[in-house]
Amino acid sequence: INIASVAGVIGMQKAAEYAAAKGGIIAFTKTLAKELAQYDINVNCISPGVIGTPRVRESAADMLQTWLGGIPLGRLGEPEDVANAVLFLASGESSYITGENIVVAGGMTLGPVDY
Repeated sequence: INIASVAGVIGMQKAAEYAAAKGGIIAFTKTLAKELAQYDINVNCISPGVIGTPRVRESAADMLQTWLGGIPLGRLGEPEDVANAVLFLASGESSYITGENIVVAGGMTLGPVDY
């Protein structure tokens, strides 16, 4: 189970290198899934959005509002949201899932909130 970022899916202004690296992890996941499927090894990826870690919660108020404005669910994710996705992929419940990127981002990839 690899961890990328929603930035690898939708891009991120002023952070091209970060977004490119995370996009690379997603592509790496898909490639490994193809190569390892013959051995019954599943390879998947999780791309978190803005997660309410201490660092994020201590960000400038205007930055938090900007982030929240782009999240249709209207709240930060919690570390447990990401952990639950990892737990699902690590369980037998996901035995027929491979090469996928699960975005845990409150709808950030849906585009503008009012569109």
